[in-house]
Amino acid sequence: MKTKALIIVNLLSVFFCCAQQDAQFTQYMYNTININPAYAGSRGVMSILGLHRNQWIGLDGAPTTNTFSLNTPINNSNLGLGVSLVNDKIGPTTENAFSVDLSYTVRTSDTYKLSFGIKGTADIYNLDVNKLTYDNNDDPQFQDFNNKFRPNIGAGIYLHSNKFYMGLSVPNFIESDRFSNDNVSIYTEKIKYYLIGGYVFDLSPDLKFKPAFLSKLEQGAPLQLDASANFMLYDKFVFGVAYRWSASVSAIAGFQITDGLYAGYGYDHETTNLRKYNSGSHEIFLRFEFFNKYDRITTARFF
Repeated sequence: MKTKALIIVNLLSVFFCCAQQDAQFTQYMYNTININPAYAGSRGVMSILGLHRNQWIGLDGAPTTNTFSLNTPINNSNLGLGVSLVNDKIGPTTENAFSVDLSYTVRTSDTYKLSFGIKGTADIYNLDVNKLTYDNNDDPQFQDFNNKFRPNIGAGIYLHSNKFYMGLSVPNFIESDRFSNDNVSIYTEKIKYYLIGGYVFDLSPDLKFKPAFLSKLEQGAPLQLDASANFMLYDKFVFGVAYRWSASVSAIAGFQITDGLYAGYGYDHETTNLRKYNSGSHEIFLRFEFFNKYDRITTARFF
């Protein structure tokens, strides 16, 4: 039991030192609503996404993340609405974050649109003390971490067309303490800045190529950079590779099952010393979109 608790503590230490405060995704280009509220409604149809991620398979207490989101334009207006739920489990801790996003879009040219978004988030944190071993089981400081509620607000901008996107966002303007008790904070969530972008190149009538990137900047932490290169064949099959700077390399695959249903899979191989203790990370998702007879897709948008 003590060994298990030690592994969990070490795992949490790795997360804090590396500043992985939020759930991370290999297929971030499909889950933009999680970090940028201006994405809401940008696809022009109601889009529903469910994603499951198992990180560091074989490592006791490793992160498991489930996320569900829905975003849609509102009738024929310039407004977009999104809701999302992220469930993140790490060792003895569980966090549930529920967000509501509202966007407003203006057309800047015949090709491009610029969207502005705001995000409101309610985060609930729980610590399962039964998974810990400590000297005094009646110590009240370990009983005060259940159902900890933290509100937050965020904002973002998103420039996009059928082939290009670029977004800048801050999902959390409020710096809040986590794991705090008696006015002593073990860990404080800092403001994070996200920059994301990608472009679709038509290599031939049947083959498209899309490089993409995501970067995250946070005070007191190194810059996080994700880069990917994806190909789409016959507007059906997607395959590619991704790299997270000084962390992992990934393989990505996807299939457009129907006009409205898309399935994706990603596998991460750790490049740090942590690779000795796990067999990689798996990520799968399904996206379903509701089209009507007036909807048209002029190019494959795998973002």
